[in-house]
Amino acid sequence: MAPSAIPSNPIPSIQPKNLSSGTPNEPSKELTPLQAISQGTCLPGIPLFSSFDKQRAFMLSHMAGAFRVFARKGFTEGMSGHISVRDPENSHTFWTNPLGKHFATLTAADMILVDYNGRAIGGNTSRPANGAGFLIHSAIHKARPNVHAACHMHGKAGKAWSAFARPLEMLNQDVCYFYGEAQAVYHEFGGIVFSEEEGLRLAASLGSKGKGLILRNHGLLVSCVLEHADTMRYWI
Repeated sequence: MAPSAIPSNPIPSIQPKNLSSGTPNEPSKELTPLQAISQGTCLPGIPLFSSFDKQRAFMLSHMAGAFRVFARKGFTEGMSGHISVRDPENSHTFWTNPLGKHFATLTAADMILVDYNGRAIGGNTSRPANGAGFLIHSAIHKARPNVHAACHMHGKAGKAWSAFARPLEMLNQDVCYFYGEAQAVYHEFGGIVFSEEEGLRLAASLGSKGKGLILRNHGLLVSCVLEHADTMRYWI
């Protein structure tokens, strides 16, 4: 059964995962890039959770934090923009932000849990979700089971670059994250998404390996891809 409310304790106790690459008596294991940068004492390990409720609470608090960061970066534009995160227990549902509340004021308790039919089935049901956002995010989550989260914003730089309808050039190490098939340009975008067909076209344009999508004359869409099924237990 889908959760109907957010646990009262938003930040659970977290035990870091042992990411040792091996001992003298054990063969070394190749670390993923995420594991590699989590080594040492300066960064915490990937958290483990004893229940879905604890994982969900941790995930939603960080989701609210992402909205706060976006607000500080100026990625807000009226009631536009949205982030979705797939629920860790019920993979056919995802959490998203309510319509009409500023990113800088969002908390974990504000998030809405919706299913693929657009029904609000958990969390904050006092406000509706963004209709266009639902059509975009539901299409992506259905088409890409390995996508854990997605965000669409209208930052000034992103909107300016989208007018060129060109992919990002590989000019520095940061943009290399979108090398090759990891980025795409959606040339057909005609404005606010009002139909399921438009959402499906956006998901198809992102492709099976895409992490970033440039919407011509509009803005950017970025997805968080899970490289390993085991990672579904974690949220960094």
